Amino acid sequence: MANEQQFRSDEAVMQHALELAQAGFGTAEPNPLVGAVLVDHQRNVISCGWHERCGGPHAEIVALQAAGESARGQDLFVTLEPCSHTGKTPPCADAVIAAGIRRVVVGCQDPAPWVAGRGLERLRAAGVTVECGCCEDQALDLIAPFRRRVVDRLPWVHAKWAMTLDGRIAADSGHSKWISGSQSRAVVHELRGRMDAIITAAGTVRADDPLLTARPAGPRRALRVVLDASGQCLNENSQLVQTLDQADGLICVTELCAPERREELQRMGLQVLVTSGRHRVSLREVLAALAEREMTHVLLEAGPGLLGSAFDEQLVDEVHVYVAPKIIGGSSERSAVAGVGLQKIPSESMLRQINRRVCGEDLLIEGRIIRRQMEKC
Repeated sequence: MANEQQFRSDEAVMQHALELAQAGFGTAEPNPLVGAVLVDHQRNVISCGWHERCGGPHAEIVALQAAGESARGQDLFVTLEPCSHTGKTPPCADAVIAAGIRRVVVGCQDPAPWVAGRGLERLRAAGVTVECGCCEDQALDLIAPFRRRVVDRLPWVHAKWAMTLDGRIAADSGHSKWISGSQSRAVVHELRGRMDAIITAAGTVRADDPLLTARPAGPRRALRVVLDASGQCLNENSQLVQTLDQADGLICVTELCAPERREELQRMGLQVLVTSGRHRVSLREVLAALAEREMTHVLLEAGPGLLGSAFDEQLVDEVHVYVAPKIIGGSSERSAVAGVGLQKIPSESMLRQINRRVCGEDLLIEGRIIRRQMEKC
């Protein structure tokens, strides 16, 4: 897309590319988010683009195609190293070379083992001037979910919960609907619509009989995942089972779930994953299995037990917490996050890139986990 705009520095151009890349969230995965801006020698924008969907043209190709012959001899800014391999599309490095680009400014190197600097090497070998590391921290943050999957072989885990001003997630009676308001729930559905999977536990299924679908549907249709060692929490009347035509369901069990019960679950239309262990389904093992399916973003919508385990094992990457202007009181302790917990309160924030916004009467707090803060405690 053409854009009559001039930037005063290379960093400003790259910041624009980083902003453009965000538009691919929910459609580009399992590929990384990437933005590209083509400028002339005075940093006047010629064209720009982003990676919109997996299987579609990459960001730099969109920018080059929009520019046509105007690209020759100009500078290309791209948030991630141009690829050097043939996947669902040809190598971007070759297209950059063929377009006659003079200089390529890159945000960060691609962490994928099948790229890992090879694209930069190919450009340099062809005589293209390559500069890597412009706004590198922001570029690395942009592809952090992708890196988590291809390097750590785990998806990027989002944890979501709603609580009252006094930190309660339910009344003493167990009643929990609805803590957050309608506008908060709309934001949750938007988030669900960009996830590859939504994970909950047997206790939540028994208590709430959740649908775990995005309403209205988003760009992605999340796999609904239930952790239940014995495989008994779902039946033919469960809302999740009744709506398998809208989104697939996966139940993760252990050897406690008898073979005949597994077959019964499969006849209901559910996928069944048998995990190791006996009395407890390993969340890490489930996440690894989802990463093998090329799932990048996973949402935990669960009770205190599963959320606590996720935090104890340092599996959570990002949080979405809704605080409602309500006070329940009472003597029972119903914390949003259980588990072992920390032994002392951190002296500094455990979140970075903190975003606070008002959703109706609620306050939404979002941020990425700083793992070193958890390790100190």
